[in-house]
Amino acid sequence: MREGSDPGGPGGSGAPGAFDAFDAEEAARVVAAALRPVGTPERAAQEKRYLKSDLEFLGVTVPDMRRVVRAAARGYPGLGRLEAVAWARALWREPVHERRMAAVEVLEMHVPRLTADDLGAVEELIRQARTWALVDGLAATVAGGIALRDASSWPRIDGWASDPDFWVRRSALLALLPGIRSDRTDMPRFTRYAEPLLADNEFFIRKAIGWVLREIAKRDPHAAAEWTERHVGAMSGVTFREAVRRLPAGEAARLRALRAR
Repeated sequence: MREGSDPGGPGGSGAPGAFDAFDAEEAARVVAAALRPVGTPERAAQEKRYLKSDLEFLGVTVPDMRRVVRAAARGYPGLGRLEAVAWARALWREPVHERRMAAVEVLEMHVPRLTADDLGAVEELIRQARTWALVDGLAATVAGGIALRDASSWPRIDGWASDPDFWVRRSALLALLPGIRSDRTDMPRFTRYAEPLLADNEFFIRKAIGWVLREIAKRDPHAAAEWTERHVGAMSGVTFREAVRRLPAGEAARLRALRAR
């Protein structure tokens, strides 16, 4: 069997011989070639400054990037999970922002086929990403989407919450979002992740805790308000502002008054 084939596993290639000719490097080259002409130097310079990144930028908008990836993906209907991961890795290999965004898009498109076994590859990309623009999709959509379907994912993600790399810690928090948005909020796990991180000085951790609370508040304002009240003295300003943003006005005012004492 050729490397990368997965005909019998979850999300595998399916029919005998399907994707025998799939070449992840060639698929990545097709996407890269289609991305370059739709970028602009002006946008490339602006995005590079905004993200403070050492990567090369092509100046492609997110909608255009998605259009290019989805057009390419139509050539590989039923692509298996191993092929999808190989395609993402091939795109990621070059230090070009839009290629890496396209890699995240490939993984997001194939989340229904990915399993806990693919979290090692996702974690590797998170560790290399070094920017929210790449990390957040990998964490919230990909890792969180896998964990929503495959509970065996959680031990690995639990470990992320105390990782020395703050992008990995952020990813643990954001992986909770698909469950919250599906009305399957796991408050005990959120508490295990968030309580030790309230003292974290990193802005992206403080923002992530507040982001998760904001999403909880949309579905269970009582739970979000109760958690915020219990931790109001330990929260940073950015965490608190996000936490109360979607609470009912009266409850948000009450918590602001409590915090001001």
